[in-house]
Amino acid sequence: MLIVPEREIANLMTPEAAFEAVEKVFAAMASKDAYNFPVVREAIGHEDALYGFKGGFDQAGLTLGLKAGGYWPHNLEKRGEINHQSTVFLFDPDTGKAKAMVGGNLLTALRTAAASSVSIKHLARKDVKVLGMIGAGHQATFQLGAALETRAYEKVIGWNYHPDMLSNIEKVAADAGVPFEAVDLPGMKDADVIISITSAFTPSLMADHVSPGTHIACMGTDTKGKQEVEAALLSRATVFTDEVAQSVSIGEAQHAVAAGLIKESDVYQIGAVINGTHAGRASDDEITVFDGTGVGLQDLAVAASVVNLAVEKGVAIEVDF
Repeated sequence: MLIVPEREIANLMTPEAAFEAVEKVFAAMASKDAYNFPVVREAIGHEDALYGFKGGFDQAGLTLGLKAGGYWPHNLEKRGEINHQSTVFLFDPDTGKAKAMVGGNLLTALRTAAASSVSIKHLARKDVKVLGMIGAGHQATFQLGAALETRAYEKVIGWNYHPDMLSNIEKVAADAGVPFEAVDLPGMKDADVIISITSAFTPSLMADHVSPGTHIACMGTDTKGKQEVEAALLSRATVFTDEVAQSVSIGEAQHAVAAGLIKESDVYQIGAVINGTHAGRASDDEITVFDGTGVGLQDLAVAASVVNLAVEKGVAIEVDF
């Protein structure tokens, strides 16, 4: 079995490679060449942590495995460790034997950022100028960095529950040479693209905070009960997702479906837009939402790419398992 430690990931996986892997696997999912297994996601009753498993099988790429991990909200303040912790395990689909163990923390941030960027590429208007950020934590910096590669933005605006953390994303914008402004939530009406990346159980972005033609990537809701945007917003929008079953059960769409505002059949796979079997955005006034629930196949795609690179560069550790 091969081991690729967390410390090696930054030198192996680039945002561009993550984008390519995620876009490809979304397309494979829509073509039914790849499928995800049901997600296990639970509050463990210790350290307020949420822990779970996401797995799947990509028949086209012959990638089989799972990611184990979750969210420990007190890690940063108590231990100086990031709150999201995970490890990816890959298996040989021909034999079932363990093939690789890969550090999943940076990979999770990169693949999550890649997913929202894929949605911006395929669903946002071509003339977008203002990017709105809701959330300013560790993963928000990756989201913003990746999103700034998708369009020529003139300005970034941001809001966070804890305003002192906005400096995290202000620095990313500054490094990219894009002006940044902190705003109240109603100020998001000025945004052409909005990325929401929080761990909230109460919505912050409301329907009247969003202007016609906006694309919204909801990237934080991946558990029953979590919610970042008002359910009524989804009823005003065309909703796309990575995995429909997850979207309506643990994703942002769970609340709109439960309230009877939309049906499961109103949620579409982003892979269908990538494949050209769904037209995507229909007009410049249409509001589009990407419900990024995070699927196991994303993790497997980027992990498999990392393993190949680690072998090529001689940094993979081989153990007799």
